[in-house]
Amino acid sequence: MAKANNTTNKVNFTAGRVKTFKCEEGKKESFLWDDECKGLAIRAFASGKKTYVFQAWINGKTRRAVIGPVDAFDIDQARAKAREFQTQAKDYITPAKVKQVKAAKELAEEQEQLRGTTTLKQVWLEYIDANKKRWGEKHYKDHLKAIQEPNQPWARGKGRLTKAGCLHSLITIKLKDLNAKKIESWLKKENETRAGVAAQTYRLLFACLNWCTEQDKYIGLIDITKLKTKNVKSAVTKLKPRTDGLQKEQLPAFFKYVRQIQNPVIAAYAQTLLLTGARRNERAGLKWSELDVQGNSITIREKATSEGLEAGIRVIPLTPYVASLLINLPRRNEWVFSTPTGVSGKLTDPRKSLEPAFQAAGIGGLTLHGLRRSFSNLSEWVEIPTGVVAQIMGHKPSATAEKHYKQRPLDLLRKWHTTLEAWILEQAKIDLPIENKQPLTLIRNGI
Repeated sequence: MAKANNTTNKVNFTAGRVKTFKCEEGKKESFLWDDECKGLAIRAFASGKKTYVFQAWINGKTRRAVIGPVDAFDIDQARAKAREFQTQAKDYITPAKVKQVKAAKELAEEQEQLRGTTTLKQVWLEYIDANKKRWGEKHYKDHLKAIQEPNQPWARGKGRLTKAGCLHSLITIKLKDLNAKKIESWLKKENETRAGVAAQTYRLLFACLNWCTEQDKYIGLIDITKLKTKNVKSAVTKLKPRTDGLQKEQLPAFFKYVRQIQNPVIAAYAQTLLLTGARRNERAGLKWSELDVQGNSITIREKATSEGLEAGIRVIPLTPYVASLLINLPRRNEWVFSTPTGVSGKLTDPRKSLEPAFQAAGIGGLTLHGLRRSFSNLSEWVEIPTGVVAQIMGHKPSATAEKHYKQRPLDLLRKWHTTLEAWILEQAKIDLPIENKQPLTLIRNGI
């Protein structure tokens, strides 16, 4: 419909008036409005052409439609057509609106179909993809491992096959069919073999489901409150905080049997975990380029957090005994703790190699994190300031432990760190190393 003309010239249409009406002199067009049929008009052009038109006020705008030439319609026919337009005008929707309504309808149909077929696995993968940039690497891999397919070739060992991820038995369930009974049954089954993993996976699952309720296409598909019943909550194993760690009386046995491990990389790895208090992944990811022998320091790339904080770095002392261990390791690639068989070229999971030594030392069940925890516990024997320990280990400062946290210089850290190392070696009945003058050739960029 075209733009309106504001002419208000109205008469009762007759054959004579229709025939004699013409465009006013000096104008391109003129209108004559029918007094009997609202909105009906004759449009006369300067060329002599005349047509019947209909005009109405629709959605805040004036709209016009052409009925046809006056020679093709008599007055009654024109009025009848105008009344049809009147009826249509009452329910008129603009083409843009029609398009919007159609698109909304198609989207609703698509969403409804999606809601009926979407599985937990599909949502899980969407959730991972949407959040992986703000997660730390371990948190990201935990989500992938949760849905791991069974009986697949294991990346870290020839001939070994993967086990089904803890969440694997639920991933084919349609999201709309997920209920409290199925979650409870899943928890009870997983608790039989891996209760701790099941408890952690349960928390990951509900974090994903909460995210799902915030997505437009899944709104209303699940009710979190109905999934977290008392029975479900009671099926979640209550995890006790780990307290494993070395006592000073256990140090001789620890060093004796760990130093007997045939693989020097694994032996050095376990000892440096204890003597630096680093996280196992921080230590495994140490590069030759991050060792500064002349400056007696180690640069550690700290882990990124699940809250999305970017990984940073911290610099800690390279103590004499640790230096003597690292300098003598094979230089296969850029990694200090390297392996000739792993895909990444670095040590990934040495626990199975360490467990026989731990068992022989009478400390079976000691975890790699327990070695890190031991660094903190043993530091109390030489009365190292809490803030020094926190800085070396990369702990977030505690306001209760240290009222005014400050970043201490490396030399001050070294004073305390070497003191602790010397004390640990003394307890283990290991002679302190003579200052090592052997030059260390750094491997950069994997060369």
